Amino acid sequence: MGDMLGVNQPVILHLYSRDREALRGLVLELEDTCAPLLAKVVATDNYEEAFGDADYACLVGSPPRQAGMERSDLLQISGALFKQEGTVLGEVANKDCKVVVVGNPANTNALIAASNSKHVPAENFTAMTRLDHNRGLLQLAHCINAHHEGLDIHPTHIDNFVIWGNHSPNMYPDVNHATVRGRKIKDLLPHPDWITNEFMTRV
Repeated sequence: MGDMLGVNQPVILHLYSRDREALRGLVLELEDTCAPLLAKVVATDNYEEAFGDADYACLVGSPPRQAGMERSDLLQISGALFKQEGTVLGEVANKDCKVVVVGNPANTNALIAASNSKHVPAENFTAMTRLDHNRGLLQLAHCINAHHEGLDIHPTHIDNFVIWGNHSPNMYPDVNHATVRGRKIKDLLPHPDWITNEFMTRV
């Protein structure tokens, strides 16, 4: 939290969950850390209390896709959830609140939340397709290491790799500007077809 808000900035952390027992356990773990910048923890199953006067909001929860469930069914369920969250955020959070949506499908959920948040501007919402991004980084690192002995590339060494689109078949992992230790990723891959035939299907 120090890097984002300032090394001496205390934080009041609001946690929302419908599972109050799990939430209580998390609060106890946080309190045990005695973190000097953690001024207070508010644990609640009420959106108004969770988002009240928030400066930053991380929407990480989304319903899992059950066996036999169509993607459209999942979108209906998650859409209702993020509509509610966006509505309450717009009513009780600070008007310049910054919101990051992690729960998949992240881009769609971010759009739904932003569209229903009347007083927090849409440009304050962003989506993080982190799981897909991490998968892409790992696949690139594995491929480079398999074809270039001694480079010993770790996923964190890769820069400027981007995932475009939603967590869906239309998602596009873009390596065109990706680099590793100053070298273009595309120059280190075994064959141009590897991106289309193997990489994209794995990500």
